[in-house]
Amino acid sequence: MSGPACCENPPGVSSGDESGEIKQIASLNSYVSGNPDSKIAVLLISDVYGYGAPKLRQIADKVASAGYYAVVPDFFFGDPFIPKTQLQDWLKNHPAMPAVDFAKHVIHALKEKGITKIGAAGFCWGAKVVVELAKDADIQVAALLHPTFVTLDDIKGVKVPVAILGAEFDKISPPEVVKEFEAALQAKPEVDHFVKIYPGVSHGWTVRYRDEDITSGKRAQEAHQDLLDWFGKCLQTAHSAL
Repeated sequence: MSGPACCENPPGVSSGDESGEIKQIASLNSYVSGNPDSKIAVLLISDVYGYGAPKLRQIADKVASAGYYAVVPDFFFGDPFIPKTQLQDWLKNHPAMPAVDFAKHVIHALKEKGITKIGAAGFCWGAKVVVELAKDADIQVAALLHPTFVTLDDIKGVKVPVAILGAEFDKISPPEVVKEFEAALQAKPEVDHFVKIYPGVSHGWTVRYRDEDITSGKRAQEAHQDLLDWFGKCLQTAHSAL
């Protein structure tokens, strides 16, 4: 399911203050940030606005500052959604499932360069890609932020620790659906999980909040920290056990 909420608050133009750079990984242009010698990587998979969204790159820089090699691939090959486009037409040309295979190629390339553990966070559209990776255990830790297209059966199939960050006002993944996801995870004690619904915010708030919107900004920063804490708990523990 998708709708207008996927397209609200399109990201602004980059201010150019990102600390990363563009590299090609497994044939995909990717924004990368952090120490390339790090043994732990985090994939950030965008919403429909693509890998160039400034606040997504800021999150990547935050992840990198925590000690990870952050990678934001361009799964849209230079064709992100733009407001004048019809969303359903755009989605037909950019289904999530083919991106799963491209993501696996990226993961393989990262492992070839010495990465030993990989986490992935998916925003809206990207959450579907991440949940598929989590079902095949291609990654060690997953996070789904205001997910789109993710089903209860998807959640039941997850094999790795997963966090789900939802919004109070979200017609795509409303709180009652997120709570169903949580109940399914509670029935799988072998899969660690973290589920949280953030009050006062709408779908997409973690990457598309307005700086002048104090509530959304604070909740976005809270979600970013929760994301870092989740990766710290699961990835760092998994890495230290090697």
